[in-house]
Amino acid sequence: MKTSGGLLAFRVNRGQVEVFIAHMGGPVWEKKDERAWSIPKGELDSGEQPLEAALREFREETGMEPPLSELIELGEFQQSKKKRIFIWASEAGEGELDPERLKSITVEIEWPPKSGKRLEFPEADRADWCDIPTASSRVIRGQVQVLEALEALLFSTGRLS
Repeated sequence: MKTSGGLLAFRVNRGQVEVFIAHMGGPVWEKKDERAWSIPKGELDSGEQPLEAALREFREETGMEPPLSELIELGEFQQSKKKRIFIWASEAGEGELDPERLKSITVEIEWPPKSGKRLEFPEADRADWCDIPTASSRVIRGQVQVLEALEALLFSTGRLS
C-alpha cells in the first residue's frame, strides 16, 4: 500500500470555508474538471515522516510556502484500495496562496502510452480556492472525506456556526 502526506490549506471567508486545491497536470487530466483536482500531497520518500512529506509536496506542487499558522492533524484516510493519506490542515492568511502564482515541479511520463516517447508535464497545472461543496465535486472521490473532516472539525471547535 502506498502512503502519502498532504496539506489542506483553508480559509474562512464570510463564515464559509474555502480550501486550496490543485488541478492535476498532464494529458490525462487536461480536459477534465470533475474528479481531476487534489489536495497537494504525495508519496513519502524513504525514511520520511508523513508531515515532512506533506510540507515538501505542498512546496513542490504549488511552488509556494505552506501556511504554517497552526498545523491541524486531520488524520489518516483510505484514499483508495492502494493508497492511504495522512492529511494536515493549515489556515492561510489574507492574501496567502494566490492561485495565479502556482509553479509546480514537472514529472516525466511516457506519452502517448506505449509510444516510447517521454514528455514532461507539471504535476499541477492550476489551483483554486473553492468552497467545500465545489471542492467536493472536483477532488478525487477518496479525498471528499478529508474535506468533510475539516468542516466537521471547524464546526466542533466553534470556528464555524
